Amino acid sequence: MDINNLGVGLALLGAALAALLAGIGSAIGVGIAGEAAAGVVTEDPGKFGKVLLLQLLPGTQGIYGLLIAFITLSNIGILGGSGDISFAKGLMYLFACLPLGFVGLWSAKRQARAAVASIGLVAKRPNQFGKALLFPAMVETYAVLALLVSLLAVINIGKLPI
Repeated sequence: MDINNLGVGLALLGAALAALLAGIGSAIGVGIAGEAAAGVVTEDPGKFGKVLLLQLLPGTQGIYGLLIAFITLSNIGILGGSGDISFAKGLMYLFACLPLGFVGLWSAKRQARAAVASIGLVAKRPNQFGKALLFPAMVETYAVLALLVSLLAVINIGKLPI
């Protein structure tokens, strides 16, 4: 077996890890925040809209992972085009997907903790919703930075002459 045939497999692994790790983090995060949100809504159904928004914030990392996976699959020819990817490029795609995968997993879980605290704030002081939204949004910053790193890398690997 020619080592160059492994390129597509490595790139597929990268795309899968970006989607899986970030998706797992988001599922965990949205679930954790949802538990807190349900408790608040049990006591005051009028706060549903505010706590729902806070619950949804950890879900963005899963969307970012899916975006990186789709772009990778498109670039390597799985979603159309040629699937001829060298071993070196496959390895590059794998490593390019990892920042979003790992940061997405970790930040979604941490964002959930911040969202739970913010949900508690909204439960006690609904007029502080704007401030409460900032706490989990700060964690989002790092997910966006990882998205940018992975996105720029994945988009530009195809331009390399190897």
